[in-house]
Amino acid sequence: MGLGDKISNKVEELSGKAKETFGDATDNERLETEGQAQQAEAGVKQAAENVKDAAKDVKDGFSN
Repeated sequence: MGLGDKISNKVEELSGKAKETFGDATDNERLETEGQAQQAEAGVKQAAENVKDAAKDVKDGFSN
């Protein structure tokens, strides 16, 4: 996974957490749910990038 992807996913995760926290503090259920969804989406992207990294490591292992 590239550094840019890692940073982008982390920013998305933190943004979602901020939305969730603000929504909770202001009793805004829509914003709270939106933040939770954004965090979940970032987690899925991170998992996909981890799979790509693992596949690359396996490929590199066979190349040596």
